[in-house]
Amino acid sequence: MKKVFCILLSLFSLVAYAQAPSKLINKAEQMAKELEPKVIEWRRHFHQYPELSNREVKTSAKVAEHLKSLGIAVTTGVAKTGVVGILKGSKPGPVIALRADMDALPVTERNSLAFASKEKTIFNGQETGVMHACGHDAHVAILMGVAEVLAKNKNELRGTVKFIFQPAEEGPPAGEEGGADLMVKEGVLENPKVDVIFGLHVRSISPLGKIEYRPLGLMAASDWFTIKVYGKQAHGAAPWMGVDPIVVSAQIINGLQTIVSRQMELTKEAAVVTVGRINAGIRENIIPEYAEMAGTIRTLDDEMQKQVHEKIKLTATKIAESAGARAEVIIERKTPVTFNDAGVTEKVEASIKRAVGEQNAVRVAAQTGAEDFAFYQKKVPGFFFFVGACPPEIDLATAPSHHTPDFMMDERSLLTGLKTMLNVTLDYMYLQQKK
Repeated sequence: MKKVFCILLSLFSLVAYAQAPSKLINKAEQMAKELEPKVIEWRRHFHQYPELSNREVKTSAKVAEHLKSLGIAVTTGVAKTGVVGILKGSKPGPVIALRADMDALPVTERNSLAFASKEKTIFNGQETGVMHACGHDAHVAILMGVAEVLAKNKNELRGTVKFIFQPAEEGPPAGEEGGADLMVKEGVLENPKVDVIFGLHVRSISPLGKIEYRPLGLMAASDWFTIKVYGKQAHGAAPWMGVDPIVVSAQIINGLQTIVSRQMELTKEAAVVTVGRINAGIRENIIPEYAEMAGTIRTLDDEMQKQVHEKIKLTATKIAESAGARAEVIIERKTPVTFNDAGVTEKVEASIKRAVGEQNAVRVAAQTGAEDFAFYQKKVPGFFFFVGACPPEIDLATAPSHHTPDFMMDERSLLTGLKTMLNVTLDYMYLQQKK
Protein backbone atom coordinates (compact mmCIF):
# COMPACT_ATOMS: atom_id res chain seq x y z
CA MET A 1 0.00 0.00 0.00
CA LYS A 2 2.85 2.32 0.88
CA LYS A 3 4.47 1.58 -2.50
CA VAL A 4 1.22 2.41 -4.35
CA PHE A 5 0.92 5.64 -2.37
CA CYS A 6 4.47 6.64 -3.35
CA ILE A 7 3.75 5.94 -7.01
CA LEU A 8 0.57 8.02 -6.88
CA LEU A 9 2.44 10.81 -5.13
CA SER A 10 5.11 10.77 -7.86
CA LEU A 11 2.47 10.90 -10.58
CA PHE A 12 0.75 13.78 -8.80
CA SER A 13 4.05 15.65 -8.65
CA LEU A 14 4.57 15.21 -12.40
CA VAL A 15 1.08 16.48 -13.12
CA ALA A 16 1.55 19.39 -10.74
CA TYR A 17 4.55 20.57 -12.72
CA ALA A 18 3.00 19.82 -16.13
CA GLN A 19 1.17 23.14 -16.33
CA ALA A 20 0.99 26.44 -14.53
CA PRO A 21 -1.85 26.76 -11.99
CA SER A 22 -5.16 27.38 -13.75
CA LYS A 23 -5.76 30.40 -11.54
CA LEU A 24 -2.56 32.02 -12.82
CA ILE A 25 -3.35 31.14 -16.44
CA ASN A 26 -6.89 32.52 -16.16
CA LYS A 27 -5.57 35.69 -14.57
CA ALA A 28 -2.93 36.12 -17.29
CA GLU A 29 -5.45 35.58 -20.08
CA GLN A 30 -7.87 38.07 -18.55
CA MET A 31 -5.08 40.63 -18.26
CA ALA A 32 -4.17 39.95 -21.90
CA LYS A 33 -7.73 40.64 -22.98
CA GLU A 34 -7.78 43.90 -21.03
CA LEU A 35 -4.43 44.84 -22.55
CA GLU A 36 -5.53 44.18 -26.13
CA PRO A 37 -6.42 47.83 -26.98
CA LYS A 38 -2.97 48.96 -25.81
CA VAL A 39 -1.25 46.22 -27.83
CA ILE A 40 -3.17 47.32 -30.92
CA GLU A 41 -2.17 50.93 -30.25
CA TRP A 42 1.51 49.91 -30.00
CA ARG A 43 1.31 47.92 -33.19
CA ARG A 44 -0.22 50.85 -35.08
CA HIS A 45 2.45 53.21 -33.80
CA PHE A 46 5.27 50.94 -34.94
CA HIS A 47 3.50 50.38 -38.24
CA GLN A 48 3.19 54.11 -38.90
CA TYR A 49 6.81 54.80 -38.02
CA PRO A 50 8.82 51.82 -39.33
CA GLU A 51 12.61 51.62 -39.35
CA LEU A 52 14.94 49.50 -41.45
CA SER A 53 17.42 46.88 -40.22
CA ASN A 54 20.06 48.17 -37.78
CA ARG A 55 18.29 51.55 -37.80
CA GLU A 56 15.52 50.76 -35.27
CA VAL A 57 16.49 53.66 -33.00
CA LYS A 58 13.05 55.07 -32.15
CA THR A 59 11.49 51.60 -32.00
CA SER A 60 14.04 50.32 -29.50
CA ALA A 61 13.75 53.50 -27.41
CA LYS A 62 9.99 52.99 -27.06
CA VAL A 63 10.48 49.34 -26.16
CA ALA A 64 13.14 50.13 -23.55
CA GLU A 65 10.97 52.83 -21.99
CA HIS A 66 8.08 50.39 -21.64
CA LEU A 67 10.20 47.64 -20.08
CA LYS A 68 11.75 50.06 -17.60
CA SER A 69 8.30 51.27 -16.58
CA LEU A 70 7.50 47.67 -15.60
CA GLY A 71 10.55 47.38 -13.35
CA ILE A 72 12.38 45.12 -15.80
CA ALA A 73 16.18 45.40 -15.95
CA VAL A 74 17.04 46.71 -19.42
CA THR A 75 20.14 46.65 -21.61
CA THR A 76 20.15 48.66 -24.84
CA GLY A 77 22.50 48.81 -27.80
CA VAL A 78 22.77 45.02 -28.08
CA ALA A 79 23.78 44.06 -31.64
CA LYS A 80 23.56 47.77 -32.53
CA THR A 81 19.92 48.64 -31.69
CA GLY A 82 18.66 45.57 -29.81
CA VAL A 83 16.97 45.70 -26.41
CA VAL A 84 17.17 42.97 -23.78
CA GLY A 85 15.03 42.92 -20.64
CA ILE A 86 15.44 40.56 -17.68
CA LEU A 87 12.58 39.75 -15.32
CA LYS A 88 13.40 37.55 -12.34
CA GLY A 89 10.58 35.60 -10.74
CA SER A 90 10.23 35.09 -7.02
CA LYS A 91 10.88 31.34 -7.23
CA PRO A 92 13.65 29.21 -8.78
CA GLY A 93 13.11 27.93 -12.29
CA PRO A 94 14.42 27.96 -15.86
CA VAL A 95 15.68 30.94 -17.85
CA ILE A 96 13.22 31.40 -20.70
CA ALA A 97 14.00 33.75 -23.58
CA LEU A 98 11.23 35.32 -25.66
CA ARG A 99 12.15 37.03 -28.91
CA ALA A 100 10.54 39.63 -31.18
CA ASP A 101 12.12 41.15 -34.31
CA MET A 102 11.78 44.91 -34.85
CA ASP A 103 12.88 45.82 -38.39
CA ALA A 104 10.80 46.89 -41.37
CA LEU A 105 11.40 46.52 -45.12
CA PRO A 106 12.21 48.83 -48.06
CA VAL A 107 8.65 48.54 -49.43
CA THR A 108 6.24 51.36 -50.31
CA GLU A 109 2.92 50.72 -48.56
CA ARG A 110 -0.20 50.54 -50.74
CA ASN A 111 -3.43 50.62 -48.73
CA SER A 112 -5.85 53.05 -47.10
CA LEU A 113 -5.04 52.36 -43.44
CA ALA A 114 -5.21 55.48 -41.28
CA PHE A 115 -1.85 54.48 -39.77
CA ALA A 116 -0.17 53.51 -43.05
CA SER A 117 3.52 54.35 -43.28
CA LYS A 118 4.56 57.50 -45.11
CA GLU A 119 8.25 57.00 -44.35
CA LYS A 120 10.77 57.33 -47.20
CA THR A 121 14.44 56.41 -47.44
CA ILE A 122 17.29 55.69 -49.84
CA PHE A 123 18.04 51.97 -50.04
CA ASN A 124 20.78 50.58 -52.28
CA GLY A 125 20.87 53.90 -54.09
CA GLN A 126 17.13 54.01 -54.80
CA GLU A 127 14.36 56.00 -53.15
CA THR A 128 11.74 53.76 -51.55
CA GLY A 129 9.11 53.68 -48.88
CA VAL A 130 9.58 51.88 -45.58
CA MET A 131 6.90 49.44 -44.42
CA HIS A 132 6.26 46.75 -41.86
CA ALA A 133 5.38 44.35 -44.66
CA CYS A 134 6.18 41.22 -42.65
CA GLY A 135 4.41 41.81 -39.33
CA HIS A 136 7.39 42.63 -37.13
CA ASP A 137 5.41 45.57 -35.72
CA ALA A 138 2.93 42.99 -34.41
CA HIS A 139 5.71 40.87 -32.91
CA VAL A 140 7.08 43.83 -30.94
CA ALA A 141 3.63 44.82 -29.68
CA ILE A 142 2.82 41.25 -28.63
CA LEU A 143 6.06 40.83 -26.68
CA MET A 144 5.57 44.20 -24.98
CA GLY A 145 2.17 42.89 -23.87
CA VAL A 146 3.67 39.61 -22.65
CA ALA A 147 6.24 41.58 -20.67
CA GLU A 148 3.55 43.66 -18.99
CA VAL A 149 1.43 40.67 -17.97
CA LEU A 150 4.41 38.70 -16.65
CA ALA A 151 5.89 41.69 -14.80
CA LYS A 152 2.58 42.25 -13.01
CA ASN A 153 2.63 38.59 -11.91
CA LYS A 154 6.29 38.56 -10.91
CA ASN A 155 5.62 37.01 -7.49
CA GLU A 156 4.13 33.92 -9.14
CA LEU A 157 6.87 33.36 -11.72
CA ARG A 158 9.29 30.46 -11.45
CA GLY A 159 12.65 31.32 -12.95
CA THR A 160 13.70 34.20 -15.18
CA VAL A 161 12.31 35.61 -18.41
CA LYS A 162 14.67 37.28 -20.88
CA PHE A 163 12.91 39.53 -23.40
CA ILE A 164 14.89 39.85 -26.63
CA PHE A 165 13.87 42.64 -29.00
CA GLN A 166 16.06 41.98 -32.01
CA PRO A 167 17.09 44.22 -34.90
CA ALA A 168 17.83 43.23 -38.49
CA GLU A 169 15.98 39.93 -38.86
CA GLU A 170 15.58 40.79 -42.55
CA GLY A 171 19.36 41.05 -42.82
CA PRO A 172 21.76 43.90 -42.03
CA PRO A 173 22.74 46.55 -44.59
CA ALA A 174 25.64 45.72 -46.88
CA GLY A 175 28.93 45.79 -45.03
CA GLU A 176 27.35 45.48 -41.57
CA GLU A 177 26.72 42.65 -39.14
CA GLY A 178 23.36 42.27 -37.48
CA GLY A 179 20.39 40.16 -36.53
CA ALA A 180 20.19 37.08 -34.36
CA ASP A 181 23.68 35.94 -35.34
CA LEU A 182 25.23 39.11 -33.92
CA MET A 183 23.04 38.99 -30.82
CA VAL A 184 24.30 35.48 -30.10
CA LYS A 185 27.89 36.59 -30.67
CA GLU A 186 27.37 39.43 -28.17
CA GLY A 187 26.18 36.98 -25.52
CA VAL A 188 22.41 37.46 -25.46
CA LEU A 189 21.96 33.80 -24.47
CA GLU A 190 24.32 34.16 -21.49
CA ASN A 191 24.24 35.98 -18.13
CA PRO A 192 21.95 34.35 -17.20
CA LYS A 193 22.31 31.35 -19.47
CA VAL A 194 19.13 30.68 -21.44
CA ASP A 195 17.55 27.21 -21.11
CA VAL A 196 14.94 27.55 -23.85
CA ILE A 197 13.76 30.19 -26.33
CA PHE A 198 10.32 30.87 -27.84
CA GLY A 199 9.34 33.01 -30.81
CA LEU A 200 6.37 33.63 -33.08
CA HIS A 201 5.50 35.07 -36.46
CA VAL A 202 2.13 36.40 -37.61
CA ARG A 203 1.17 34.93 -40.97
CA SER A 204 -1.07 36.84 -43.38
CA ILE A 205 -1.75 33.73 -45.47
CA SER A 206 -2.97 31.57 -42.57
CA PRO A 207 -6.51 31.58 -41.10
CA LEU A 208 -7.21 33.99 -38.26
CA GLY A 209 -7.21 32.28 -34.87
CA LYS A 210 -5.00 29.36 -35.88
CA ILE A 211 -1.63 28.55 -34.35
CA GLU A 212 0.57 26.60 -36.79
CA TYR A 213 3.71 24.69 -35.84
CA ARG A 214 5.64 21.47 -36.26
CA PRO A 215 8.49 19.67 -34.51
CA LEU A 216 11.92 19.58 -36.16
CA GLY A 217 12.42 21.66 -39.34
CA LEU A 218 9.75 24.37 -39.58
CA MET A 219 11.48 26.82 -41.93
CA ALA A 220 14.32 26.29 -44.38
CA ALA A 221 17.98 27.15 -44.26
CA SER A 222 18.66 30.06 -46.59
CA ASP A 223 21.91 30.28 -48.53
CA TRP A 224 22.89 32.68 -51.33
CA PHE A 225 24.98 31.80 -54.33
CA THR A 226 26.80 33.76 -57.02
CA ILE A 227 28.07 32.17 -60.22
CA LYS A 228 30.56 34.14 -62.31
CA VAL A 229 30.99 32.92 -65.89
CA TYR A 230 34.12 33.96 -67.80
CA GLY A 231 34.05 33.61 -71.59
CA LYS A 232 35.76 35.37 -74.51
CA GLN A 233 34.47 38.60 -75.98
CA ALA A 234 33.60 38.74 -79.68
CA HIS A 235 31.49 40.57 -82.24
CA GLY A 236 27.84 39.51 -82.10
CA ALA A 237 28.01 38.73 -85.81
CA ALA A 238 30.81 36.21 -85.30
CA PRO A 239 30.08 34.15 -82.15
CA TRP A 240 32.47 31.40 -83.26
CA MET A 241 35.33 33.78 -82.57
CA GLY A 242 34.50 33.96 -78.87
CA VAL A 243 33.01 32.02 -75.97
CA ASP A 244 29.54 33.31 -75.13
CA PRO A 245 29.06 33.53 -71.32
CA ILE A 246 25.36 34.36 -71.78
CA VAL A 247 24.61 31.09 -73.56
CA VAL A 248 26.73 29.22 -71.00
CA SER A 249 24.80 30.94 -68.19
CA ALA A 250 21.50 29.85 -69.75
CA GLN A 251 22.74 26.26 -69.83
CA ILE A 252 23.87 26.50 -66.22
CA ILE A 253 20.46 27.84 -65.15
CA ASN A 254 18.74 24.90 -66.81
CA GLY A 255 21.24 22.51 -65.27
CA LEU A 256 20.66 23.89 -61.79
CA GLN A 257 16.96 23.01 -62.02
CA THR A 258 17.78 19.32 -62.38
CA ILE A 259 19.60 19.31 -59.04
CA VAL A 260 16.30 19.49 -57.15
CA SER A 261 14.07 17.70 -59.65
CA ARG A 262 16.40 14.78 -60.42
CA GLN A 263 19.17 14.54 -57.82
CA MET A 264 17.60 15.25 -54.42
CA GLU A 265 15.58 12.76 -52.37
CA LEU A 266 12.43 14.91 -52.24
CA THR A 267 10.45 12.32 -50.28
CA LYS A 268 12.81 13.14 -47.41
CA GLU A 269 12.57 16.95 -47.43
CA ALA A 270 11.88 19.74 -49.90
CA ALA A 271 14.60 21.85 -51.52
CA VAL A 272 14.66 24.93 -53.75
CA VAL A 273 17.29 26.44 -56.04
CA THR A 274 16.27 29.79 -57.52
CA VAL A 275 18.25 32.11 -59.79
CA GLY A 276 16.94 35.57 -58.99
CA ARG A 277 19.36 37.80 -60.90
CA ILE A 278 21.51 37.65 -64.04
CA ASN A 279 23.66 40.44 -65.45
CA ALA A 280 25.72 40.45 -68.63
CA GLY A 281 26.68 42.60 -71.58
CA ILE A 282 26.60 46.28 -72.48
CA ARG A 283 25.54 46.41 -76.16
CA GLU A 284 23.32 44.42 -78.51
CA ASN A 285 26.04 43.43 -80.99
CA ILE A 286 28.79 42.55 -78.54
CA ILE A 287 29.21 39.13 -76.97
CA PRO A 288 30.54 40.02 -73.50
CA GLU A 289 33.47 38.50 -71.74
CA TYR A 290 31.65 38.00 -68.44
CA ALA A 291 28.24 37.12 -67.03
CA GLU A 292 27.05 36.79 -63.46
CA MET A 293 24.01 35.19 -61.88
CA ALA A 294 22.90 35.01 -58.27
CA GLY A 295 20.16 33.26 -56.35
CA THR A 296 19.04 31.46 -53.24
CA ILE A 297 19.10 27.89 -51.95
CA ARG A 298 16.50 26.58 -49.49
CA THR A 299 16.93 23.26 -47.67
CA LEU A 300 15.45 21.59 -44.60
CA ASP A 301 18.09 18.94 -43.99
CA ASP A 302 21.80 19.45 -43.25
CA GLU A 303 22.97 16.59 -45.45
CA MET A 304 20.78 17.72 -48.36
CA GLN A 305 22.12 21.25 -47.90
CA LYS A 306 25.66 19.95 -48.29
CA GLN A 307 24.68 17.90 -51.35
CA VAL A 308 22.97 20.86 -53.06
CA HIS A 309 26.03 23.04 -52.51
CA GLU A 310 28.31 20.39 -54.03
CA LYS A 311 25.98 19.81 -56.99
CA ILE A 312 25.73 23.54 -57.79
CA LYS A 313 29.52 23.83 -57.91
CA LEU A 314 29.87 20.68 -60.02
CA THR A 315 27.05 21.59 -62.44
CA ALA A 316 28.20 25.16 -63.05
CA THR A 317 31.90 24.45 -63.44
CA LYS A 318 31.48 21.42 -65.70
CA ILE A 319 28.91 23.04 -68.00
CA ALA A 320 31.17 26.07 -68.37
CA GLU A 321 34.18 23.84 -68.98
CA SER A 322 32.35 21.92 -71.71
CA ALA A 323 31.81 25.21 -73.60
CA GLY A 324 35.34 26.46 -73.17
CA ALA A 325 34.36 28.93 -70.48
CA ARG A 326 35.19 29.06 -66.79
CA ALA A 327 32.74 29.31 -63.89
CA GLU A 328 33.45 30.45 -60.36
CA VAL A 329 30.87 29.54 -57.70
CA ILE A 330 30.53 31.38 -54.38
CA ILE A 331 28.02 30.13 -51.78
CA GLU A 332 27.25 32.10 -48.62
CA ARG A 333 25.51 30.40 -45.73
CA LYS A 334 22.95 32.90 -44.47
CA THR A 335 20.42 31.32 -42.11
CA PRO A 336 20.23 27.77 -40.66
CA VAL A 337 17.09 25.65 -40.50
CA THR A 338 14.50 26.94 -38.02
CA PHE A 339 14.50 23.73 -36.01
CA ASN A 340 11.91 23.15 -33.30
CA ASP A 341 13.25 20.89 -30.56
CA ALA A 342 11.04 17.78 -30.50
CA GLY A 343 10.98 17.57 -26.70
CA VAL A 344 10.09 21.22 -26.25
CA THR A 345 7.38 20.96 -28.92
CA GLU A 346 5.82 18.01 -27.11
CA LYS A 347 5.85 19.90 -23.80
CA VAL A 348 4.17 23.06 -25.12
CA GLU A 349 1.63 21.48 -27.45
CA ALA A 350 -0.96 21.17 -24.66
CA SER A 351 -0.40 24.84 -23.79
CA ILE A 352 -1.15 25.89 -27.37
CA LYS A 353 -4.32 23.80 -27.48
CA ARG A 354 -5.54 25.34 -24.23
CA ALA A 355 -4.78 28.86 -25.48
CA VAL A 356 -6.64 28.65 -28.80
CA GLY A 357 -8.67 25.43 -28.65
CA GLU A 358 -7.60 22.03 -29.94
CA GLN A 359 -9.21 22.63 -33.35
CA ASN A 360 -7.10 25.76 -33.85
CA ALA A 361 -3.73 24.16 -32.97
CA VAL A 362 -2.52 22.87 -36.33
CA ARG A 363 0.60 20.93 -37.26
CA VAL A 364 1.74 22.08 -40.69
CA ALA A 365 4.24 21.08 -43.34
CA ALA A 366 7.64 22.75 -43.42
CA GLN A 367 7.94 26.15 -45.10
CA THR A 368 10.68 27.21 -47.52
CA GLY A 369 10.86 30.71 -46.08
CA ALA A 370 13.71 31.40 -43.67
CA GLU A 371 13.95 32.97 -40.20
CA ASP A 372 17.09 33.98 -38.33
CA PHE A 373 15.51 32.77 -35.08
CA ALA A 374 17.38 29.64 -36.17
CA PHE A 375 20.66 31.10 -34.84
CA TYR A 376 19.29 30.94 -31.28
CA GLN A 377 18.09 27.38 -31.85
CA LYS A 378 21.62 26.39 -32.85
CA LYS A 379 22.69 27.19 -29.29
CA VAL A 380 19.68 26.33 -27.09
CA PRO A 381 16.45 24.32 -27.53
CA GLY A 382 13.78 26.49 -29.09
CA PHE A 383 10.23 26.55 -30.39
CA PHE A 384 8.88 28.86 -33.10
CA PHE A 385 5.26 29.06 -34.25
CA PHE A 386 2.98 30.91 -36.67
CA VAL A 387 -0.03 33.00 -35.68
CA GLY A 388 -2.79 33.05 -38.31
CA ALA A 389 -3.60 36.65 -39.26
CA CYS A 390 -5.54 36.59 -42.53
CA PRO A 391 -8.62 38.84 -42.30
CA PRO A 392 -11.75 36.67 -42.80
CA GLU A 393 -12.99 38.91 -45.61
CA ILE A 394 -9.86 38.10 -47.65
CA ASP A 395 -9.69 34.84 -49.58
CA LEU A 396 -6.73 32.79 -48.36
CA ALA A 397 -5.97 31.81 -51.94
CA THR A 398 -5.47 35.42 -52.99
CA ALA A 399 -4.31 37.00 -49.72
CA PRO A 400 -1.33 39.34 -50.23
CA SER A 401 1.86 37.66 -49.10
CA HIS A 402 4.52 39.02 -46.81
CA HIS A 403 7.10 41.47 -48.23
CA THR A 404 4.54 43.07 -50.57
CA PRO A 405 2.98 46.59 -50.65
CA ASP A 406 -0.48 45.10 -50.03
CA PHE A 407 0.45 43.02 -46.98
CA MET A 408 -2.47 43.02 -44.55
CA MET A 409 -3.03 41.39 -41.16
CA ASP A 410 -6.04 41.17 -38.85
CA GLU A 411 -5.27 42.83 -35.52
CA ARG A 412 -7.32 40.22 -33.66
CA SER A 413 -4.31 37.96 -34.19
CA LEU A 414 -2.42 40.09 -31.65
CA LEU A 415 -4.49 38.69 -28.78
CA THR A 416 -4.11 35.17 -30.15
CA GLY A 417 -0.33 35.55 -30.16
CA LEU A 418 -0.29 37.17 -26.74
CA LYS A 419 -2.40 34.45 -25.10
CA THR A 420 -0.43 31.64 -26.73
CA MET A 421 2.95 33.02 -25.71
CA LEU A 422 1.74 33.51 -22.13
CA ASN A 423 0.42 29.95 -21.92
CA VAL A 424 3.60 28.47 -23.36
CA THR A 425 5.87 30.52 -21.10
CA LEU A 426 4.00 30.02 -17.84
CA ASP A 427 3.54 26.29 -18.39
CA TYR A 428 7.20 25.79 -19.22
CA MET A 429 8.18 27.57 -16.00
CA TYR A 430 6.25 25.12 -13.87
CA LEU A 431 7.16 22.07 -15.93
CA GLN A 432 10.87 22.82 -15.76
CA GLN A 433 11.12 24.02 -12.16
CA LYS A 434 14.72 23.83 -10.96
CA LYS A 435 15.16 22.25 -7.54
